[in-house]
Amino acid sequence: MHRDRHRSYAELSSAHREGIDYHVTVERRGSGVAIVAPHGGRIERGTSEVARAIAGDDFDLYLFEGALPAMNFETLHITSTRFDEPRALALIADCDAVLAVHGVADTGERALLGGRDRALACALADRLYARGVLAQTSGHRYAGLDPRNLCNRGRQGRGVQIELSDRLRGGRYEKAVIDAVRAALHGRVMTRR
Repeated sequence: MHRDRHRSYAELSSAHREGIDYHVTVERRGSGVAIVAPHGGRIERGTSEVARAIAGDDFDLYLFEGALPAMNFETLHITSTRFDEPRALALIADCDAVLAVHGVADTGERALLGGRDRALACALADRLYARGVLAQTSGHRYAGLDPRNLCNRGRQGRGVQIELSDRLRGGRYEKAVIDAVRAALHGRVMTRR
């Protein structure tokens, strides 16, 4: 099991240079929905691109992207229950729905859904299945139920994390994943108005 080199953002930022070793992107659109990729760039390949595509011009976006020449996961990964970068927390504090996009080392084509917002996780799974993507909402090790998990730190205290296998990031199903997630989020926003 991987152990994070840094236990907090403060610890990481004292050892690495923003703008050189890593980049932070925050795009506020006042949507009430935040799409976050806390392990973007070279940390978990393809998660930044998927998160940006899901957010589009509609939803708020946060990216923490590793930019080291090598060893980004081993050096810059902060587990979701300890991810406390201040701009991320400020953005999601104003959001009713938070979706965290992650990558999982898995040779299949599947999405593992976790988090405390079970209704949204199930809605996402339904939309993914309809587009031919296997989605699991339970029975995997990424339950994401801890209240300290980044996805659960929005205004409602519950959100969703989606762990995408290697083939879903940049593979033939990436567009299906993006379209399914956007459709589920738009459905969620419309039912709350």
